Amino acid sequence: MNQATGYAFLLTVLAGCATGIGSALAYLTHRTRKNLLSVALGFSAGVMIYISFMELLGKAQASLTAAYGKVNGGALTILSFLGGMMLIAAIDYLIPSYENPHETGLVEEMETADTSRRLHRLGVLTAVAIGIHNFPEGMATFFAALNDRTVGISIAVAIALHNIPEGISISVPIYYATGSRRKAFYYSFLSGISEPIGAIIGFFAFRSFLNHHLVDLVFAAVAGIMVFISLDQLVPHAKKYSGGHESIYGLISGMAVMALTLILL
Repeated sequence: MNQATGYAFLLTVLAGCATGIGSALAYLTHRTRKNLLSVALGFSAGVMIYISFMELLGKAQASLTAAYGKVNGGALTILSFLGGMMLIAAIDYLIPSYENPHETGLVEEMETADTSRRLHRLGVLTAVAIGIHNFPEGMATFFAALNDRTVGISIAVAIALHNIPEGISISVPIYYATGSRRKAFYYSFLSGISEPIGAIIGFFAFRSFLNHHLVDLVFAAVAGIMVFISLDQLVPHAKKYSGGHESIYGLISGMAVMALTLILL
């Protein structure tokens, strides 16, 4: 494993471990700052949407068009983009809606806990479901960082922000079912580890025939994955916890920070 690969893998690990941060936050505070949560989710969506359309999809289309022509190159780009969306949509479809792992948990839910068996089952299923979701997110972070460090850092930060409330979603029911902070953190941490596992699987699956054009196809698919996550999960939840326009301010801020980062670095 060379230095670039190690760096990309490290970023993926850090992004995945953010679920553990969410788990810890659930025990350090008694109230959720909903406005801050709304801004953070909106910011994450802004970063993902901007980088998907302005960086990943744009570069992929330019490169594939130059290699295969306007029609064929454009078709490959769009098919990969939609393929990424279909992949994450299929994962969502296979997970029951009542156990949707992206229903962001709140610290206050600890005070209204239900029966232990039901909560334990909910927490475990949520951890498994988030782990499945995190596989393609791990690949996205890894391949982005492998090709461009600046883009990789931006995606890692956005996914980390996205993972923090997911960690709360896992730890809240597990903690109240078992009374154990250790078990709650353990399940939350395991769900995040699936991101670097996804990166490892992607690396070994594609490394033997990894070339510039394959990377372009992966980037277009990653853009589709991130746009779907943003529109299906982050934006709705940011609006849900917003008392006013905090979510849209967060989204605009995320786009602005991403734009300045790409210009300056």
